[in-house]
Amino acid sequence: MIFRILEDQYGQKLKEAKAADQRFMQLALSLGRRGLGRTWPNPAVGAIVVKDGVIVGRGWTQPGGRPHAEPEALKRAGKAARGATLYVTLEPCSHFGKSPPCVDAVIASGIARVVSAIEDPNPEVAGQGHARLRAAGIAVDVGLGAQEAAHDHAGHFRRVRDRRPHVILKLAVSADDKIAAAGRKPVAITGEAAKTRVHLLRAQCDAILVGIGTVLADDPLLTCRLPGMEARWPVRVVLDRSLRIPSDSRLVHSARATPLWVMTSETAEAAAAAKLGASGTQVTRVAAATKLPGLELAAVLRALSDEGVTRLMVEGGSRVASSFVAAGLVDEIWLLRGPETIGADGIPALDALPLSAITGSSAYRTRASEPLGKDTMTVYERA
Repeated sequence: MIFRILEDQYGQKLKEAKAADQRFMQLALSLGRRGLGRTWPNPAVGAIVVKDGVIVGRGWTQPGGRPHAEPEALKRAGKAARGATLYVTLEPCSHFGKSPPCVDAVIASGIARVVSAIEDPNPEVAGQGHARLRAAGIAVDVGLGAQEAAHDHAGHFRRVRDRRPHVILKLAVSADDKIAAAGRKPVAITGEAAKTRVHLLRAQCDAILVGIGTVLADDPLLTCRLPGMEARWPVRVVLDRSLRIPSDSRLVHSARATPLWVMTSETAEAAAAAKLGASGTQVTRVAAATKLPGLELAAVLRALSDEGVTRLMVEGGSRVASSFVAAGLVDEIWLLRGPETIGADGIPALDALPLSAITGSSAYRTRASEPLGKDTMTVYERA
């Protein structure tokens, strides 16, 4: 009887400990997401130091990617870190980059246990961080919150593994699957709640990409206009094979305030490129597509990855969107659907492709769906 009571008590304590681990890891994941769109080329990591069930230190990767989350949390914890548990959303780094290895700071702090969500696929880390912690006598648990961490760090993982950013395609479509009126005339499709969500997504991405057709039709600014988040603007990227972007466009006019990168072909006129460069625009030449008009998208993504971009939002237009989908280069789709129709003469969402290339494809699965006012938003991810 006594043994059974002790066994029950042990089981209850184990459940409570697991619940506490889950709660603190969720908090670490939430902290890490604060850095999305601001930490590239580094991942947006969150970290929490807990001692005797109390949070004594919090940290997340700072803008520009440094300091890392772990040193930030340990600095705030101070001496309380000794004997505590560190919850971190990605394996602590074990190599010298522009800052010392995070594992050194963790070991020196006296941390007794590390709960790490997922291993870092970076070949310079790849389990070595966890191994060094264990060699120092620190208990290490890996895997709690791994699925969420993999999603949060998808940009870092994609860049390390495939030398390209994680690509998020945003589509705002009418009830009859159109994105513009006849002649590519812009038309309001979604309401304020959906627009707010889109601006938040912009703030969480490193760069936002459109084609030259969207620039000529809409003269967009492509900034985040949420109150209090005006400074969280992604790099604006324009695909412009022949450098047709107008010098008086709002994008070019604001190039010195907010980075503008124009991706063009290797044969684009040097004089036009020089004129853009004088405006503060970065002009990058990549290979032109051989079968279709435009640029080789794989080359575009490689060039962006080489610049450090990990999360890319593709926002327009229909030809660019369909090209990314057809090339199999879309990892996530945010489909916002308005309640009104545009009509048979409207512009299809994916140009020559049906929208079912996404919604009915086995290549994608639904991750989330929710109403946004009168609109609906469905998020698909690569299966």
